[in-house]
Amino acid sequence: MTLGSAPFELIPVEQTERVEIIRGPHSSLYGSEAIGGGVQIFTRKGRQEETPNISLDAGAGSYDTFQGACSVSGKWQDSWYTLLSTSHINTQGFNARQNSDPGRDGYYNTGLNALFGHRFSNNAELEAFYLRADGRTDIDGLQEKAEFTNQVVGLNGSLHITDIWHSILRLGQSRDDTDNFAATPIYTSEFDITRWNVTWLNELHLHPDHRLTLGGDYRLDEADGSTTYIKSERYDYGFFGQLHSRILDNHHLNASLRWDENQAFGDYVTGNFGWRYNWNAGISIFASFGNAFKARTLNDLYYTDVWGSHGNPDLNPEESTSFEVGLAGQQDWASWEVRAYHTNIDNLINWLTDQDTYISTPIQTHKAQIDGIESEISTDLFGWHNKLGFQYLRPVDRTTDLRLPRRADTILTYDLSRTFGPVDLGANVLARGNSYEEDWMGDRTEVDGFSTVDLRAA
Repeated sequence: MTLGSAPFELIPVEQTERVEIIRGPHSSLYGSEAIGGGVQIFTRKGRQEETPNISLDAGAGSYDTFQGACSVSGKWQDSWYTLLSTSHINTQGFNARQNSDPGRDGYYNTGLNALFGHRFSNNAELEAFYLRADGRTDIDGLQEKAEFTNQVVGLNGSLHITDIWHSILRLGQSRDDTDNFAATPIYTSEFDITRWNVTWLNELHLHPDHRLTLGGDYRLDEADGSTTYIKSERYDYGFFGQLHSRILDNHHLNASLRWDENQAFGDYVTGNFGWRYNWNAGISIFASFGNAFKARTLNDLYYTDVWGSHGNPDLNPEESTSFEVGLAGQQDWASWEVRAYHTNIDNLINWLTDQDTYISTPIQTHKAQIDGIESEISTDLFGWHNKLGFQYLRPVDRTTDLRLPRRADTILTYDLSRTFGPVDLGANVLARGNSYEEDWMGDRTEVDGFSTVDLRAA
């Protein structure tokens, strides 16, 4: 909320069941931030079986790394639960900046996940969940240690009001608290961020070929700590609708529309339209168009510090429009997909620092264009599952025609896996082209490409 990014690196992997990624602009459903896609992380629910399931996991690795996890889950009559799902990882790390600090940079993270749900006699369901992660990250620099707490607590309720009307209500609160310390054990800064959210969804099955979703949500962001903000909170509420339809058997349409009212900049309307045609030969063609927006962060709008750096409350949201076309196939020998897309992004923010006064302020002048072609193919050979993917990107700043920072223009991936009874084996290869890093003074440095090879067994 202050930096505009979620702390994915602090979410314990052991508490994660799956991750879903949706492509393209989806502000018409999710509001701000879904400007180029969305990532949804689902925490573990455990096995919903009458007999309680107990799982234990432990491991060790290089750099004095140790990790462990345990959980108890199950089902009793019309209730399900996940209890005592805990995890811990501790590593001493390595020295990230050998020329400035001789110490190793360690990390630890302790996670806790709990869930309880019940289904009532009228098929209504109620589920409560809790996720927390506490830990510390060692850093080389002016601040050498950060202690963090991430917490999510929520309540979900659902009810089949009629045979065609399913209603869902979600209440939640998330916290992201960080304390930063200098080289000596002296407190230096504190950031305490809280988000409250309420979502009401209504799914209407109008016809076997037509499904309508209507809903609304409310979100309140609050910031506290050692940093002074001109305003320390903001709200956003919105109403949206989405229609899924199948026409003439093989044509599939998806259309969505949303209206938002944001405290910082007013109202905004977004939409998305998609079409897909499925041939009987197992080949599909698809296309989509949509627009999206990203509200400015609290830092961009209201940040101030004692050195004179400050945000700008008059900034407009980032805006994007995207087109995508593609072809996909599902044959006996393989499944494959090729897609091309074009995205324009306006009102990009760039914090600039005056070289005389060293005062930093956000400037809204950048425009970006991202063109890309992506392809993937997967097949089974000699009992092994193979998946090959390739991406070619052209992410440029339309003002300077330079490539956007931290963006590679080519990415190649290959995944190999096979199951031997209860054991899963696999390997993954990632090759990424060069990119560019831009410092706070605007100077660019080329970062070489790299490749990684990962092996796994479970």
